[in-house]
Amino acid sequence: MENLYKEILNYEPFCESEVKDRECMLEALRLGKDLLSRYMLMHFTASAFVVNPDRDKMLCVFHNIYQGLIYPGGHADGEEDLLSVAVREVTEETGVKPKVLGDEIFGITVNPVSGHVKRGEYVSGHTHLDVIYLMECSEDVALKYNPSESSDVCWLPFSKADG
Repeated sequence: MENLYKEILNYEPFCESEVKDRECMLEALRLGKDLLSRYMLMHFTASAFVVNPDRDKMLCVFHNIYQGLIYPGGHADGEEDLLSVAVREVTEETGVKPKVLGDEIFGITVNPVSGHVKRGEYVSGHTHLDVIYLMECSEDVALKYNPSESSDVCWLPFSKADG
């Protein structure tokens, strides 16, 4: 996880929340736990902010657990190359193969996850240490959602997005 530590250390936060989230991620990595697997208290996830070529819409999935539109992403499940995790998750969750717009980190966020039932088992509340990458995809491609995780996939105009 040395490479991941360096990537996060070298990431330039664009706002105060990212400064604090970067500190949290670096401290978590110093703990020496396997945060690339699903360590019960916290673990790394990778997501993608996928935009259309006109840069006025983002690709979103309606997540069954969160009951809202979010950008595609998922668990690292042992893989340190979080960019490849993000690409895989976009394809699994939306059916599209995105174009990566640079291999550097686009954003970071630390997100609490409430306890929930997944595949018939209770999952305790924990924290996702999410690393986000920038990608692009044409709006002309066929979208499909993964019913085990979401119930829709769509292009959301930035003008309709919250915050």
